Amino acid sequence: MTVQLDHLILVVNDLPRTVAFYVAVMGFTHDGDRPPFTVIRVSPDFVIQLAPWGTEGGEHLAFAMSRDEFDAAFRRIRDAAIPYGDSFDQVGNMMGPGAEPAARGIGQAVYFFDPNQHLIEIRHYEG
Repeated sequence: MTVQLDHLILVVNDLPRTVAFYVAVMGFTHDGDRPPFTVIRVSPDFVIQLAPWGTEGGEHLAFAMSRDEFDAAFRRIRDAAIPYGDSFDQVGNMMGPGAEPAARGIGQAVYFFDPNQHLIEIRHYEG
């Protein structure tokens, strides 16, 4: 079976701040508006549809990337002084990356929050 995630709807509080975060910090692309959503392109085959309906946060999004993409995103996180951690329950310890298991095995991961208090994870796999 060949199945992959196509898109997800992410409820947010501050749409302009959220778009800026996903573009400037994460390195994704603002793909325009398709009311009621604002579309963020993560990859050629996956988008996040931002829904400005208000949230208390709490979602977890994990993004696997190449080592170069990871290094660039992690640099932008540090440059923006965003608190991060080496584990999902250690955001703010300013350590990392940490070795964490996921879909393709153990990878190097860093965790932090987006402007809506959604837990974001970036990771890369060796080899």
